[in-house]
Amino acid sequence: MAALRRSKFPKDFIWGVATSAYQTEGAHNKDGKGPSIWDTFTNNSHFKHPHNNEATDFYNTYKEDILKIKHLNLTAFRFSISWSRIFPDGIGDTNPKGIAFYHDVIKTCEEHHIEPWVTLYHWDLPQHLENLGGWTNRDIISWFSNYVDFCTKEFSTVKHWMVLNEPMSFIGLGYFMGIHAPGKKGLKHFLPAAHHATLCQAEGGRIIRKNCPNAQIGTTFSCSYVTPKNRLILNVRAAKRIDALLNRFFIEPALGLGYPYDAFLGLNRIEKFFKPGDEQRMVFDFDFIGIQYYFRIVAEHRILPLILHAGEIPATKRNVKVNNMGMEVLPKGLYKMLKKFSSYKGVNAIYITESGICLDDEIIKGKIKDRERIKYIKNTLKTTQKALNKGFKIRGFFHWTLIDNFEWADGYRPRFGLIYNDFKTQKRTFKQSALWLQSFLKS
Repeated sequence: MAALRRSKFPKDFIWGVATSAYQTEGAHNKDGKGPSIWDTFTNNSHFKHPHNNEATDFYNTYKEDILKIKHLNLTAFRFSISWSRIFPDGIGDTNPKGIAFYHDVIKTCEEHHIEPWVTLYHWDLPQHLENLGGWTNRDIISWFSNYVDFCTKEFSTVKHWMVLNEPMSFIGLGYFMGIHAPGKKGLKHFLPAAHHATLCQAEGGRIIRKNCPNAQIGTTFSCSYVTPKNRLILNVRAAKRIDALLNRFFIEPALGLGYPYDAFLGLNRIEKFFKPGDEQRMVFDFDFIGIQYYFRIVAEHRILPLILHAGEIPATKRNVKVNNMGMEVLPKGLYKMLKKFSSYKGVNAIYITESGICLDDEIIKGKIKDRERIKYIKNTLKTTQKALNKGFKIRGFFHWTLIDNFEWADGYRPRFGLIYNDFKTQKRTFKQSALWLQSFLKS
């Protein structure tokens, strides 16, 4: 493989960093913002990290944080809009101060020649809409359409839009396993929520196309490299089912291929929630897709859960390298995912819209030592370079994340940031990895 140098990547390759509203903004109830499902979920007594999510405070520090992006020689900033900061109840009246905040964020990016890449939905559904059934209620298609229509008209200078962030994550973890907001469990929640998210994914794309005809429109998918425990046919089939769930479920309907019924006996139960014309409504020709890869899954056959009949062997029990969330660190798995998604007819371009690693950073004399993160980034970029050399349709890379933040159900312990955040004082310090990336992008 050729040496890792910035000059070896295409001149128009996009280099960026990614964040999300709920994980970074704080100000959960300030200036007219309404509550989201994560505000509710994280303050429930059963949640192991109860808080009000004020520990990153991007809402008040966005100008200095965006300037740090410029200092790192990055040219794109992916962030999300908080639905309940725009519409406090998800529908009805808008919030002028919330609207002004995102105008200021976009303006600040443009002043520093940083391209804003905006995600419309990154998991923080307004609580009022959840009270009405949330993603299990088909009315969410009209609720979401209204929100997308407003945002894309209001922030019409934005040239890169992403509709949903990782639908399998927020539907699977929130409406099937119950370990993310809103904490619902079971197929009776998962199947309607998944179908409605699929429809919103495409409908959001159509609305953006109408309102911003010159914009690039995408959506993002979580993905995992899935391998079977061994060659036993039951485990091989289990791996195929998990692969279909995690890597095929949401992209294939958008491409006109429908849901992956071939891998799931019983998945056709989802058709209970279809209405005439839904097969066509699920389809949209995205300009790009974002893929977000973090870890490999080793699968084995299990009786439960029903339909899936498969489970993951925890990385902590497999004698492999793990991050401090217990996920296997395997950058070369990204190549498998790039190859898989590039092979789809209809995928026009791919951006790696999230890639990162959480570590227990070492602080020595005020410096943040994170050599393992540097190693991870190098290996990830080498894998990306290999895929580019093979002709895969990769157009850019966004590191997750800019600043240590709130990592959903795992709270504040996992640190993914290029910048160390002292959560008590809000002091930001560039880690070694940030300085390495700054130097790499300058070369």
